[in-house]
Amino acid sequence: MSETQASRRDTFVTVENNPAPEGAELVWFEGMAGRSLRACLAPSTRDRARGTAIVCPGRTEFIEKYFETARDLQARGFAVVILDWPGQGLSDRLLEDPKKGHIDRFETFMSALSKGLDAMPGDLPRPYVSLAHSMGGAIALAAIVKKLVRVDAAAFTAPMWGRPVNLAVRYLIWAMRAVGRDGDYARQPGPPETFESNIVTHDRKRWQLQRDLIAAAPELEVGPMTWGWLGASLDILNETRKPALLRGIECPVFVASAGEEALVDNKAHGRVVRHLPDCTHITIEGARHEILMEEDAMRDQFWAGFDAFLTRSGL
Repeated sequence: MSETQASRRDTFVTVENNPAPEGAELVWFEGMAGRSLRACLAPSTRDRARGTAIVCPGRTEFIEKYFETARDLQARGFAVVILDWPGQGLSDRLLEDPKKGHIDRFETFMSALSKGLDAMPGDLPRPYVSLAHSMGGAIALAAIVKKLVRVDAAAFTAPMWGRPVNLAVRYLIWAMRAVGRDGDYARQPGPPETFESNIVTHDRKRWQLQRDLIAAAPELEVGPMTWGWLGASLDILNETRKPALLRGIECPVFVASAGEEALVDNKAHGRVVRHLPDCTHITIEGARHEILMEEDAMRDQFWAGFDAFLTRSGL
């Protein structure tokens, strides 16, 4: 852990209009290869907790970006756990260049999820409900399929269950990994994104939040992915989308796709959900990739679907 990270070890990164969920505390735990990993635990705000919601962020994201989501979940009676994945947020990075979006294999993420839950102080209230976005959706699905974590219900927003990668690019990824260049950028960093050029949300304030948090703590930033990350993501998707494995998922599942998706493959959502024994799948028309960071009208559609899903599931 860097000296700057160590100085933030006991505090969240705070900016105006993004309060931490009530009672939230930081929990540090040890991941694979002795990495120091960061998590947030926020208790239920009810006398009797409804359960625990496990928030699995997407690529480049971090705990503080999900404070609003955590408060929404607390309002529904849940305790909340949010993770900084290995290589993201203020968790230890995997490469000397901390800006590279890298992972060696998705099992490293899945181990962090399992170890993070085990590291929480006290007993987390049951039932467990996972809420996973984008890359977090690939991690959560794999962890559930491989029975590394056992949840009672699983919700996904714009999950990364497919990537628009053609055969030529797949060969290039394989070749770069084979010659030991898996830690190189697959795409060099470009000019900073503007709100007008962004493809993840229509909501300017929620888009700006990530920039404000990174301005307050530049070490939160993650840049483009490496060849290793790309290869690892294809590996885990190939492993976990097998129909027989999907049919073995025992918990109810809720999937929200974004109608204006431009990052993940929405067709893959259909290919996965048709093999799930108990699944509700909705598309939020007009929403871009970051549904939970979208305008209120689209977020409200997600939460209405989520609430109905929990009711149908007896949770």
